[in-house]
Amino acid sequence: MFAKASTAAADPALKWTPADVSETALFRFMKQVEGDVKKSFKGYEDFWRWSVENKDWFWANVWDFCHVTGDQGKTVFKQGKEFQEGRFFPDSKINFAENLLRRRDDTVAIVFKGEDKVERSLTFNQLYDQVSQVCQALKAEGVTKGDRVVGYLPNMPETIIAMLAATSLGAIWSSASPDFGVQGVLDRFGQIEPKVMFAVDGYYYNGKVIDCRDKIKEVSGKLPSLKKTVVVNYAVNAAVDGTVSFDGFRDAFNPGKIGFERFDFNLPLYIMFSSGTTGIPKCIVHGAGGTLLQHLKEHRLHCDIRKGDKVFYFTTCGWMMWNWLVTALASEATLLLFDGSPFYPDGYALFDYAAKHKCTLFGTSAKYIDALRTNGVNVANRKELATVRMITSTGSPLSHEGFDYVYDAIFPKAQLASISGGTDIVSCFVLGNPISPVYRGEIQGPGLGMDVDVFDDKGQPMAEGKGELVCKTPFPCMPVGFWNDADGAKYSKAYFERFSDIWCHGDWCEWTAHRGLIIHGRSDATLNPGGVRIGTAEIYRIVEQQPEIKESIAVGQDWDNDVRVVLFVVLKPDAKLDEALATRLKKAIRDQASPRHVPAKIIAVADIPRTKSGKITELAVRDVIHGREVKNVEALANPEALAFYKGLAELKS
Repeated sequence: MFAKASTAAADPALKWTPADVSETALFRFMKQVEGDVKKSFKGYEDFWRWSVENKDWFWANVWDFCHVTGDQGKTVFKQGKEFQEGRFFPDSKINFAENLLRRRDDTVAIVFKGEDKVERSLTFNQLYDQVSQVCQALKAEGVTKGDRVVGYLPNMPETIIAMLAATSLGAIWSSASPDFGVQGVLDRFGQIEPKVMFAVDGYYYNGKVIDCRDKIKEVSGKLPSLKKTVVVNYAVNAAVDGTVSFDGFRDAFNPGKIGFERFDFNLPLYIMFSSGTTGIPKCIVHGAGGTLLQHLKEHRLHCDIRKGDKVFYFTTCGWMMWNWLVTALASEATLLLFDGSPFYPDGYALFDYAAKHKCTLFGTSAKYIDALRTNGVNVANRKELATVRMITSTGSPLSHEGFDYVYDAIFPKAQLASISGGTDIVSCFVLGNPISPVYRGEIQGPGLGMDVDVFDDKGQPMAEGKGELVCKTPFPCMPVGFWNDADGAKYSKAYFERFSDIWCHGDWCEWTAHRGLIIHGRSDATLNPGGVRIGTAEIYRIVEQQPEIKESIAVGQDWDNDVRVVLFVVLKPDAKLDEALATRLKKAIRDQASPRHVPAKIIAVADIPRTKSGKITELAVRDVIHGREVKNVEALANPEALAFYKGLAELKS
């Protein structure tokens, strides 16, 4: 399925149209539903409207069409008193890992590349066998339903094996990438008290070995709940005191049949972490069934992933796109994993990898596309990349120029699907579909079954203009709750405080004339450099440990089709913000949080605006530096402080 001949003369914004929609799973699914309900759909939008108005029919049909392994039960949706209390398939039974391990043959299931240092693969049979071994090892450690198992790991096969072994037992998986500092990991894993942690001795980045052994020892020593730390020998190949090797942990048991117990549809599967804007990250708990069903819908229907496809996403294990990628095993596709710098040894690294393995879906971030454009990378004429049917872009809005660049220099005939959702739903609210045209700068539309709309400040739908992205009715992949939130107060505040019984996602967006959507960025104070959401509180805890710093505030500044982090600091008397202090601050943030938290600019100011209750207000600073009117100035205890942020020369370079 590739593009038809260009019709740019008729509509310059039109970038792609499908050649034959009848080849797609979405088209077949629509026709099947038409036969069942005796209704003819005019196109994607008509089908989407039906899907949100008939959720019982729709999700039951998705279950059957995608061949979910499990007991569906009689009830598709049970209404709750409030939005978040609604439950899908309340009497069904499934095992998440069983669905991802359904294929058993000698076809390659996973290919892994770690920069130019290593490349290896596993077949579906080998994957199953290793999961069975690690499953037995976890059982021997007493891991059972509801226990937490965590990974401090790169995007590598051992991470998937550990996750599948844990979730096959009904345990809950959570992960962080190895570039996170010790405090960043403890802020996350410390809340959920894991029983077993898988970690890596080191990893490769930009041709260098990054040793993680000291961090592993420190993290392990500060997690009293841990019974075992299992270390993958990868880049350093050295033992870590007080731990066992992954190979030894696995090989103490022989491969065998996995006895998949089927659990409740909403049994917790993953704990994902919020950005930590107002404190330590919130622990968002996602259910097994909702995650599986939503991913299958997005993979099969929206991305047209087929058995035998080769699916790639450039991601780390600290980003929800890793969780999204892994579920492609349930569609019997091969996963192409990559860990390291996408620009090592040069800007063609990921394309060489994709070409070698005949990639069919190439997933990345808008920031990566922008970086390719800046560096003049052009692979449009490489015939080996002709297997790519779809390129997906997420993490931050893809600019109009980014769309042009993809079609001019990367994949001239592939479908470009800009997608958006997030950690909160471990999937997408809005994304592409293979039966509709692609227009420059636009996301094709809302996801099937997702009752998406755009609301104004008064909670009214907007046919045009910028407003808040909302979802008006429940959906299967909404969180089953937050960890340590017995009364649901944190959950309600996160999504339902703005509009009563309406999910407000915090994205600033608008409908287009084509009934697509444009995301203009986050509407709250979350930072989003390079498409990775990070929180200001994590930065403050590190910065304000420095003896020269009295207080700090961090905001995102729109810059070069992305967002860059700007850190403002109030210095203590006699302190000076010189190059040495700036370097030390950046190093501390990099080491204790992650490289993504490091600010592009550090600027000294005399004061920080705060509310009358004493809370600093990032939103006011962000509005000022972008030249926007600050709302509710009367709520500030010191509104005169805003003057320090106006017209700063440092913000123009």
